Amino acid sequence: MKSLLTKLSMPVIISMMIFSGCTKKFDEINTDPDALPDVPPVNMLTNVLRNTAESFGGDVDGYGTFAGYIVKIQYMDFMSGLIPTNNTYGNRWYNCYYNNTQIKDILAKTEDKAELYKNVRTVSRIWRNYMWFLLTEGWRDVPYSEALKGLPEDGSILLAKYDKQEDIYPAVMADLKVIADEMAAGIGEDELGDFDIIYGKDRTLQEQMLAWQKFCNSLRLRMAMRISGVSASLAKTTIEEIAGNPAKYPLIEGNDENCYVYFPGTLPYFDPWYNSGVYGKRIDNWGLSDIFIDHMLEMKDPRIAAIATKNNVGAYLGYKNGLTSGPEKLDTISWIGDKYMRDPAGFVPFYKSCETYYILAEAAMLGYNVGITAKDAYEKAVHLSMAENSVSQTNIDTYLAGAGKWNNTKERIWWDMWVALFKENYEAWSLYRRTGIPSTNYPSINSIYGKAHNDQPWRAPYPNSEYVNNTANVEAAATEVKDYVWGKQMWWDTRKGKF
Repeated sequence: MKSLLTKLSMPVIISMMIFSGCTKKFDEINTDPDALPDVPPVNMLTNVLRNTAESFGGDVDGYGTFAGYIVKIQYMDFMSGLIPTNNTYGNRWYNCYYNNTQIKDILAKTEDKAELYKNVRTVSRIWRNYMWFLLTEGWRDVPYSEALKGLPEDGSILLAKYDKQEDIYPAVMADLKVIADEMAAGIGEDELGDFDIIYGKDRTLQEQMLAWQKFCNSLRLRMAMRISGVSASLAKTTIEEIAGNPAKYPLIEGNDENCYVYFPGTLPYFDPWYNSGVYGKRIDNWGLSDIFIDHMLEMKDPRIAAIATKNNVGAYLGYKNGLTSGPEKLDTISWIGDKYMRDPAGFVPFYKSCETYYILAEAAMLGYNVGITAKDAYEKAVHLSMAENSVSQTNIDTYLAGAGKWNNTKERIWWDMWVALFKENYEAWSLYRRTGIPSTNYPSINSIYGKAHNDQPWRAPYPNSEYVNNTANVEAAATEVKDYVWGKQMWWDTRKGKF
């Protein structure tokens, strides 16, 4: 025995001792006594909602730049010169799929007791569709029908194919209709309470689920209008079905119903813009773009007082997108207003009530039967947006009698909606890509691509992880992609002359 031990190295002897003494109780030793062995579904839902807010509300520029709102005024980076790569925006891609993986788990662990978990399952299914919507809005064609099927019980599809946006939209809209019809038939008895960080506070269960019912139908309304230029029949039937039966398909119609995630306002849960700007001591990194400030000044839009700060001489002044350096003095430029940047308990918006009426106004202009005139819907939208930005009734009336007066054009709807969507930057980016408003938007004047492109990005770049792990499928989907973010327009983007 002594001879054998002298021939063995010390690491080998230690390893033998460890495994001989511990393998029988390895499961017990490897279990964290302070960790939950099975996370409750409502806790998982909270995590998904919070993760979405931090992912799509956390960047100040990015989509805000693409939409024509925000510019960098110091520490110029890839946003200033439009130098996208397949390493930018990948975290949003990952988080959408992560969230839907979590939702899949919620639905799986509650499947055998579906009636006991009816409400958490309903909200989870609505949010699952919202994740698919965000994915296809950002990247166009994405893994959908074969996604999340990497487990043996699902067929072990480890490398999912990419589905076309033309197929994803109708599928998501159809699933949302199924959910809407189920909710119209009744809700469950399970309580979501404050675990629902969007609609759980100060509402009864009935009020809470009614709010989710309204978000479900409002998302259907938004998606239908988005495809009105390429799938007119589906758009029209969907919008008229919803608008024609408000009892069965209620919509978000008031600011108290907005689909927002509000943050507690204490560490570590600050509003993402506050966290980046004030807490991160980078509030002077960003200014408002010249086209945005110039438009609000031209329109005498009273929302400017909430959206922007005045500069060091008491004036509103924007900065040009794409410059390679900032202004000599940062405070000569208007920064983001206190409501949106300086509130630690601020919000990330997913749907604003004014959107409902801008959409209904456009639908009326298209000749859809929506039970309200375009003029009345437009003015209702303006009132809601103004009220949210603390504009007085007198100033609202002055605006609607002046530059903001209804003029019977879709452009009037789109321009006002552009201002109203501020901070909901992802949606504003889609508004621009669909309508071309703001028409004053321009690509970076110092883009590394020179004059190869005359527009802001049309898409987010497919992440590098896809090229590494799902090579054949992503390369097939990216055949028409140029310079990461151009090439193939969104299905619903029918603008001409853009490249």
